[in-house]
Amino acid sequence: MSNPYLPQRLVVTAYPKMPEAFAEAESVTAFLKERGLEAPCGSLNDEDLRKRVKNGDFDMLVAVGGDGTMLRAGHLCAPCDVPILGVNLGRLGFLIQVQRDEWRDMLVRLFEGEAWIESRMMLRAEHFRAGEALGTWYALNEVVVGRGQFLSPVRLSVSADGHFLTTFIADGLIAATPTGSTAYALAAGGPILPPELRNLLIVPIAPHLSVDRAVVLAEGSAVSIAVKSDNTILSVDGAIPNGLAEDDRVEVRAAEYAAKFVRFGDPGYFYRNLTAHMNQNPAIGMSR
Repeated sequence: MSNPYLPQRLVVTAYPKMPEAFAEAESVTAFLKERGLEAPCGSLNDEDLRKRVKNGDFDMLVAVGGDGTMLRAGHLCAPCDVPILGVNLGRLGFLIQVQRDEWRDMLVRLFEGEAWIESRMMLRAEHFRAGEALGTWYALNEVVVGRGQFLSPVRLSVSADGHFLTTFIADGLIAATPTGSTAYALAAGGPILPPELRNLLIVPIAPHLSVDRAVVLAEGSAVSIAVKSDNTILSVDGAIPNGLAEDDRVEVRAAEYAAKFVRFGDPGYFYRNLTAHMNQNPAIGMSR
């Protein structure tokens, strides 16, 4: 556990498509004002607030919503080293420790010096065509190279640190962080990794007559995914996919920065949170 974390310049954000999140965010802002802290409040998509975060105006962001909200907050805050405190209004909340009825007590604990910062690995994915880099993306959960609109499986040749690993014939391949091991990778049959690890997880999706096991690579490893068929797309953290052509290549490695989350108590919170969610076994997918 790191040293106590005492932020002074907070911003409160809400998931724009969740009206109750705005009401809760305004309650958080009012609570902070009672303690003498003026914190702006708005949509996580508000461009003015986003610019202020990127400019270093804040030293903590409160994100009210679900796991998808935390993904969006992570993408915004990680490059500028701003820690995130999530308040869960979603169904699952794998990424969120603080529940809707707990944030008042947790904010009191925060200002009493009981919080600490958890750092979580992110991924950098680069798309190459004929040796030319066409784009770079960052992921907190996963990078997916998979089939597009047609149902036929795709062929993906995978190398790790320059060494050929295998060719997958599958619906796709997930390259996940330990954080992402409880998201799509878990649904595809992958293992659960503790969040403090910095290992890359490779999980095939519905493999056909090819390797059907997940592979955990050593810390610092990089993966190259060569596309050997058409009808293939690249999707990062569930965002709108980009089309890939045959012989394109996707390079995935640890990003140069990490996402930081405000936590309370001992690091064992992750296992308690995980057990509670697994016991619920909800039939509905992750809330965004």
